[in-house]
Amino acid sequence: MPASQSSAAGGRGAPEQYKPGATGGAAADAHSRYLQGLRLLSAHRAAAAADCLAGAATDLPTHEGVHVNLVRALLAAGQAQRALLAADAALLLMPLHAELHFSRGTALNALGRPDAARPALERAVALDPSHAPSRLNLGNACVDLDDWAAAECHIRAALQLDPTLPEALASLGFVLTAQGRLPQAIAACEAAIARYPDFGQAHWNLATALLLSGDFARGFAEYEWRKRHSRFGRDFPGLPGRAWTGDDPAGRIILVRAEQGLGDTIQLARYLPLIAERGGKPILACAPVLVPWLATLDGATVVSNDRALPRYDAWIDMMSLPLVCGTRLDTIPAAAGYLRADPDRMAQWRARLPCGRKIGVAWAGNPAHGNDRRRSLPPQAAARLAALCGEGAVNLQAGPRAGDTALPDLSPLLTDFAETAALIATLDLVVTVDTAVAHVAGALGVPCWLMLPFAPDWRWMLWRNDTPWYASLRLFRQPKPGDWESVIEQVRTALRRDGAPDRESRDTARTTRSAPVN
Repeated sequence: MPASQSSAAGGRGAPEQYKPGATGGAAADAHSRYLQGLRLLSAHRAAAAADCLAGAATDLPTHEGVHVNLVRALLAAGQAQRALLAADAALLLMPLHAELHFSRGTALNALGRPDAARPALERAVALDPSHAPSRLNLGNACVDLDDWAAAECHIRAALQLDPTLPEALASLGFVLTAQGRLPQAIAACEAAIARYPDFGQAHWNLATALLLSGDFARGFAEYEWRKRHSRFGRDFPGLPGRAWTGDDPAGRIILVRAEQGLGDTIQLARYLPLIAERGGKPILACAPVLVPWLATLDGATVVSNDRALPRYDAWIDMMSLPLVCGTRLDTIPAAAGYLRADPDRMAQWRARLPCGRKIGVAWAGNPAHGNDRRRSLPPQAAARLAALCGEGAVNLQAGPRAGDTALPDLSPLLTDFAETAALIATLDLVVTVDTAVAHVAGALGVPCWLMLPFAPDWRWMLWRNDTPWYASLRLFRQPKPGDWESVIEQVRTALRRDGAPDRESRDTARTTRSAPVN
């Protein structure tokens, strides 16, 4: 992901002269509040500074420094909507103030409005071409608009203006990674880290590039920086006791704390039986909806993470398991499958579904996911996908988009992942975007065709149509950003040429992988 867009880097020495907007004691008090706001802002107490400066702005409506620093404080405090309103008000007084246009664009980008942020930041660059943060944030707005060429151009321009700007180095690594230029991306992230060793964003972007390239040894080590990342660190509250680092677990209870999405939990659940094989007693604390299904893991106890944790001897965050287990491309455990579906539930689904070959279809992920707009199909594309799967298509989509196609909505029946697994286990093929459905199919060993965006998640790597994580998956990739038509055409061609594999072919699917795409 691009580096965060803070206003702290954007300060340009806004005018701070006193221009009377009030008289007498009110003006003096307002000016005192203004000076106090500056002191608080310098002390990194942004929220308190914003309150102080907002009070001063009421009595000093034409004081340029009050307005500019109020916007700075609001941005630093993460109050993007208020910052936008304050910037708009200030621009009525100072329409040619470059930093205010920069701040306005930064606030718009933080609010998820890159289409409006881009012209605001272009205006900031036009008014002050020497301001590197404006160039950087313009590049980051282009990232959110999937204009990768423009993003790279602006970020490189920011680095020409300020080669020491750490956010620009990290963002360049992200942009190069998204374009599949991994050696250059790794070099950019390493340059950022060499200059700023504790810069979490650069370490995170480096981890992504390394994992995409298949360098699991370095990649998973760098991935540990997620716990110190400004965006994700809050998801890792401290636990009492010692952390498990992969040492001998025999005779000990190892608590595994699930993290990130449901698909991540399913993917990494394969490691729990390894702990049991070494004599440990793994306990997985995960989302309640996963508990009934993941309880089928050999040698593991699975509990809901919305309840008090059981007693344990050591603990580990789930995405750290590949690191402590020394995972390499050729040592990923249980790629052929490691979970099973309930036979009674499967029988109920077989009785409910029509005879003949059946293809499960899912076209959208969790809308709260930061990359969902890139990984999910638009409604029209979803309808075309469902149609080409024919009469045997089965709706696996849950959530608000389950009704996007003419397929019957089964989501009210999919009460937990044990139910979803039972349904998927009765199908001949699953065709899905990058969502938990793909992990369910892979963990069961069910043939699955996974449709991926141009810049995929790290686990799917690059330039190959298979994955070492799941033997039953076949990957279909966008040739350029946003090109779902080509992906759907690839699926259409594959269905016509190969047809949907029947369930009797699963043993072959579990042991045979297609060659990497050159």
